[in-house]
Amino acid sequence: MYQIKTLNKIAKVGLNTLSADKYTVSDSAADPAGILVRSADMLEAELPDSLLAIARAGAGTNNIPIPRCSEAGIVVFNTPGANANAVKELTTCALLLASRKVSAGSKWLDAQAAQGLEVSEVVEKGKSQFAGPELLGKTLGVIGLGAIGVQVANIAVKLGMTVVGYDPYLSVHWALSLSRAVNFTADLGELYRQADYITIHVPQNKDTKGMLNAAAIAQMKDGVRVVNMARGGLVVEADVIAALESGKMAAYVTDFPTNALMAAPNVTALPHLGASTPESEDNCAVMAARELADYLENGNIVNSVNLPECVMPWTGTARLCIHHRNSPGILASVTGVLSAEGMNVENMTNKSRGDYAYTMVDVDQAPPASAVEHIRSLEGVLRVRLLEK
Repeated sequence: MYQIKTLNKIAKVGLNTLSADKYTVSDSAADPAGILVRSADMLEAELPDSLLAIARAGAGTNNIPIPRCSEAGIVVFNTPGANANAVKELTTCALLLASRKVSAGSKWLDAQAAQGLEVSEVVEKGKSQFAGPELLGKTLGVIGLGAIGVQVANIAVKLGMTVVGYDPYLSVHWALSLSRAVNFTADLGELYRQADYITIHVPQNKDTKGMLNAAAIAQMKDGVRVVNMARGGLVVEADVIAALESGKMAAYVTDFPTNALMAAPNVTALPHLGASTPESEDNCAVMAARELADYLENGNIVNSVNLPECVMPWTGTARLCIHHRNSPGILASVTGVLSAEGMNVENMTNKSRGDYAYTMVDVDQAPPASAVEHIRSLEGVLRVRLLEK
């Protein structure tokens, strides 16, 4: 029986995928094998020895201590694409908000009514200050063509925009999903120079943090309108504010508000609404629970942010799941231990990602505890699990 701990409210449809005969789920599990989390801050949290995996019901994992998890042999999963439609729809809304000053116009009407004026009589005189351009015929630059970026690019084409996409890591899967009307560029500077609107859809990491800075903004068109529904840290806030104040940037719409941004001109800030739909929360919860269950029961790794994808069908009666450093000689040492026990390896797969690797070995019988301990003691091995059919 696996204990699963929830650190946030996880949609019931996701929890229901964890069968009661194999899992107990609570927010107070003492020795959890898995954790289901959304936005709870785990960066300073204690990681119990029992913990094998953390599944984030969402895309971002900057609330999880990835390096510590990797060293402890704890797999961290996320749910890419599960909230893609929700973010696509909000991004579409944000493009319109960047153009039409809808939010400012609505606030102005509230203020007129609060002063006791008859709003139906003042709208014609006041509405000109909220005029803005149409999207039709404008150029949209989409930075990041993953699950969300591709959908945004495709819907922008349907809105009559010229779309330029940039993604140095564009996968075959998403390339096949991209409208043929989208123009692809390998030069981010070229996207900046062409775009009337720019929307960002990349993860925040050491390579992308602060990517939208003064140097990037200087390459953009005067009056560019920027949408950021991805992560607040992708922009250098002071540089965006300076661009808004100078008029270089005509509008900035973000899902990551701060007091400084709220005080800047032509900013529309939203309270992190990107994935805040019941459909998105359900999708994320189901995907996270399934990833967690597949790993705990079968050793399979899909959508991990710290370990390689590794999936293998069962061919034996027992399976060794080994987390180790990506170092030479470890596989030979593992098979040597099993050979010394007279065990037959029926199937094996090994995948690596950066400094870490993961190996699954199917054998014809469960190895003795001494053999498992021997493998666990090998230099470079971080964690070993034995699963049996």
